[in-house]
Amino acid sequence: MRRPGGWWRVKSTPEKVETYTRWSFHFFGVIEILALGVTAYGRTGVGLATALCLLVTAHAAVCMLVSARALDWTRGRRPQPVRQMWALVVVSAVVSTTAVVIAERGPSGEVETAAGSVYGGVLCYAAGVITLGVRGWRRRTAVVGAFAVGAGLLTFPLEMPLLASVVLAGLVMVTGGFLAVTSIFSLWLLNAVYALDDAKETRVRLAVAEERLRFGRDLHDVMGRNLAVIALKSELAVQLSRRGRPEAVEQMIEVQRIAQESQREVRDVVRGYREAALEVELAGARGVLSAAGIVSEVTGETAGLPAEVQSALGWVVREATTNVLRHGDAKKVAVTVRMSEGRVVLTVENDGVAETTGDGLPGSHGGPGRSAGTGGTGGSGLSGLRERLSAVDGTLEAGPVGRGVFRLTAEVPLPAAAAGAALGVAS
Repeated sequence: MRRPGGWWRVKSTPEKVETYTRWSFHFFGVIEILALGVTAYGRTGVGLATALCLLVTAHAAVCMLVSARALDWTRGRRPQPVRQMWALVVVSAVVSTTAVVIAERGPSGEVETAAGSVYGGVLCYAAGVITLGVRGWRRRTAVVGAFAVGAGLLTFPLEMPLLASVVLAGLVMVTGGFLAVTSIFSLWLLNAVYALDDAKETRVRLAVAEERLRFGRDLHDVMGRNLAVIALKSELAVQLSRRGRPEAVEQMIEVQRIAQESQREVRDVVRGYREAALEVELAGARGVLSAAGIVSEVTGETAGLPAEVQSALGWVVREATTNVLRHGDAKKVAVTVRMSEGRVVLTVENDGVAETTGDGLPGSHGGPGRSAGTGGTGGSGLSGLRERLSAVDGTLEAGPVGRGVFRLTAEVPLPAAAAGAALGVAS
């Protein structure tokens, strides 16, 4: 069962910003109802106030619909909401015209003020919302300007002075422009957050690709030279064998030696690729997390640890850091290395966990199969780490330990000599 507020925690940072932006636009509609519709009850009779409030509510609902569709269009999920925007224009014209009729033919007094507020307000809100559905400053300026001119023209049936009409058009221009700029800035901020999130994932993929290229270059350097020599030696052996020369056997022996040497060199390359120094991985994790805007705290000593222990724990740090960057939404990561009763304990904690799935691993904003925090991808990351730790008799535990906190703990026993040396260094 999902805990209260879980729907928010499972969202990524861009999704949270999008939800905030979307509901901010909806809140504009609520403000319109309260500022224009509800306040009419204090200015005129119940009947006219109810009519004005219903008109404003209908207009606010259309504004909410247009803003939601325009936001989806901006994110590339829907086509441009052209019909909805024209519907908003029509509704705005109907509400404004009705407000003009009420102000002209209704009872004198406060009703003119209430109708006038509705008249100018709906045009301002409509101008700000429609700019969400168009691109380019010229088009957006033209939209706001058109509403301002329309506001001035609709005042002629009220027989308002020319100066008052100009002032009203100017107010619509300024207020509608302000709402438009605010809405457009919100969209720009949302797109920037999504772009930064994409850049973070791209940076991780580039790091993986760079490591693969390095590994490929190392293999090419090792195998390219040796294979060329093997090809030449084999060709020479063939020629000598056809001539019945005994040196052909010596050349094939040399080919066999080079092939065995190539096998050894390939193993060395692969071993160097698979081994990970703990101190190097801790420093790399600190730098990568800081570059991603995540506060990192690394404590503990690694001196005196055997190479195989450092390699196993280095892979834990590498895998945990990678998964925090790719799948989590962490703000802080703490890595601790400590000695305890002949064992070295590595702990990685982050606050990017959302909720737990049925297998005890943290869920992700990306949906089932992805894990936030340090859980790996669908459990495969944890399985690989357990295999590496089992080679040195180590254990691995992972899971949520508090509200929004995920902890990964790796323990590896130390040989007696290494344990004494490590404790001596720590003291």
